[in-house]
Amino acid sequence: MTSLLASMLVVGGVMAPSAAAETMRDREWYLDRMQAERVWKVSTGKGITVAVVDGGVNASAPELKGKVLKGKNFVEPDKDARQDPDGHGTAMAMLVAGNGLNGQGIKGLSPDARILPLTVFGSTKEAGTNNVPALIKSIRYAADSDAQIISMSLGTPYYQVTATQRSQLQKAIDYAISRGKLLFAASGNSGDEGNDVTYPSVSNGVAAVGAVDDTFTVTKFSSYGPHVALAAAGDDIPIRCMNNKPGYCKSRGTSQATAITSASAALIWAKHPKWTGNQVLRVMMQTAAKPTEGKIPSRYIGYGTVRPRINLLDGKGDPGPADVNPLVKANKPDDSSSGDSKSPAPSAPSKSKSAAPADSSAGAADKAVGKKSKGSGVIPWVIAGVAVVVVAALALFVVLRRRKAGAQSLPPQPSAPPFAYTPYGAPPPPTTPPHQTPPNSFGPPP
Repeated sequence: MTSLLASMLVVGGVMAPSAAAETMRDREWYLDRMQAERVWKVSTGKGITVAVVDGGVNASAPELKGKVLKGKNFVEPDKDARQDPDGHGTAMAMLVAGNGLNGQGIKGLSPDARILPLTVFGSTKEAGTNNVPALIKSIRYAADSDAQIISMSLGTPYYQVTATQRSQLQKAIDYAISRGKLLFAASGNSGDEGNDVTYPSVSNGVAAVGAVDDTFTVTKFSSYGPHVALAAAGDDIPIRCMNNKPGYCKSRGTSQATAITSASAALIWAKHPKWTGNQVLRVMMQTAAKPTEGKIPSRYIGYGTVRPRINLLDGKGDPGPADVNPLVKANKPDDSSSGDSKSPAPSAPSKSKSAAPADSSAGAADKAVGKKSKGSGVIPWVIAGVAVVVVAALALFVVLRRRKAGAQSLPPQPSAPPFAYTPYGAPPPPTTPPHQTPPNSFGPPP
């Protein structure tokens, strides 16, 4: 059975009582690095609605009072999307639009944005299976709603998504883009453990988001590949604790990076309400902090780390054509018949446990992409026709074996992932720096 994985969030610890003197706002390091206080004088995301596709959003959470719209539950229609059994969707919504509770709670990057909760995870194990159809329906619903941004802090491995579902998902995404929407999805948290390609992050036109730490270096866990478009803070991020745990927790994941990227888009769009999602995305790609090494787009942070202030405070960025998605243009399909130019037949995933290596040269990077990117591999040209047949047959054999093995080895997926808690303030996990954006590129300290 197919099940969406809500494991894009990794919680790293609970705030210790002894740290109570330090406010949650003090812990939100990325807001200071992004010069949020200055940005908020220009834009707070007012007038923008972000559809949070997740397990629901708790409308009674203090930081979200009055911000959560009715939404819809696509798994259990009799239940309210403004409920959240495990807290994941609520945590993401707060990173987008939390009001901060005067420094004592989570402050969102676009605090005046509104949240449209769309539930695609069930509250029970039975309801939590086969959620890809719910995701497809949620995207179409969001496309027809007043939401401008569709934020998806989730993903499912390619080998759990059928060809029919991939096609249906792509059609839903194409429809949303045609309606002027902007879609973000977490790239995944398996960068150091197989780096499995996930949907919808590899779907054409979706901006896949990677995670960086407080040095603006890609994190070890952040999944990578040619589909990654942007990156944002995703390490040591304060959130409200999940699974009914009290207090606030330190967390990490591309889920958080996706929420922060969605909030960045909301800030820009609120300033330029006549733009389309394509234009907002193009400006975000132009104004992102570029990697210090390797070619652009980087396999790890795409076109760079989001910096909405470059547009909002400095006025930079050319929105370009309203009806051209910059990612589709940048990643022209090699086989237009696939219906998903970023993800035709995937190849077998790498079994490497190490973090992504640095790009020592363009040639090495291209070779690594061909080996690692399960969602965009295309059989290379060969001289002899016989060789084509042999290569294709071997690739198909490997994929089928991998899918079969993956299906047999994967345990039943719960509707909410397990989380381990350690005292807040414990040292963050080590990271390997294959790509980095210089910290001073975010400007002087506010």
